[in-house]
Amino acid sequence: MAETLKDKVAVITAAGDGFGKATAELFAEKDQCNLVLTSLHEEKIEKTARNCIKSGSEVIYFADDITKQSTSDKLLSMALEKFGKIDFLINYAGGAFKIAPIEEMDNETNKKIIDLNLNSVIMSCRAFTPQFKKQGYGKIINVSSVCDRKSWPGWSIYSAAKAAVNSFTRCLYTELRPHGICVTLIVPAGSNTGFQKAVENIDKFEWNEEIALRPEHIADMVYQACALSKGGCVSEMAVYGLAQDICGY
Repeated sequence: MAETLKDKVAVITAAGDGFGKATAELFAEKDQCNLVLTSLHEEKIEKTARNCIKSGSEVIYFADDITKQSTSDKLLSMALEKFGKIDFLINYAGGAFKIAPIEEMDNETNKKIIDLNLNSVIMSCRAFTPQFKKQGYGKIINVSSVCDRKSWPGWSIYSAAKAAVNSFTRCLYTELRPHGICVTLIVPAGSNTGFQKAVENIDKFEWNEEIALRPEHIADMVYQACALSKGGCVSEMAVYGLAQDICGY
């Protein structure tokens, strides 16, 4: 049984493009869900916000670095000041920066990968959990990767960070379930988003786009997880594109 997201409040990170943009725009188009959005890129987040406002949503947005604790704290305070509650926290922020053999991965790049993919999720969940507990409800959605299930050369640091998101999310589910809070892990495969443009040594994925995974697929699955009526929780969801051969180690 599904519920409408109208009058709900969704906080979405990395909403400037890719999965985050598609999700924010779907939430706005279908149900005029109230939105609190952030991205590192000001022009991109402004465009997403304008599209959502045109669909009828009330939107708060700003550009900032999600790897800073202050960004998560700001998301929380702005959501509460404007809407008085938070129903959904959707942590999309992530990226690989560089794909290369381990000896070519410098410590600074490794730290950036871990900070963006893992530590930003931990900080966000840490900031919002007290409010969810106070409310006695809420849904947190974290995003891992097929790279936490399969292994390919050069992807070791990114895969390690995403595998840690997997374990963190599973533990958080057990921790927050008694408080009426649902925690979900989304496991997407490769998709032609802005991901490739920000990664050194990786080209645009080449495959049949008609059967490839698109941001809209992830947005649709996240919508369904959020719309699931009270008492139900999607603990984990893997979403792969038929165009990609998932055949790692």
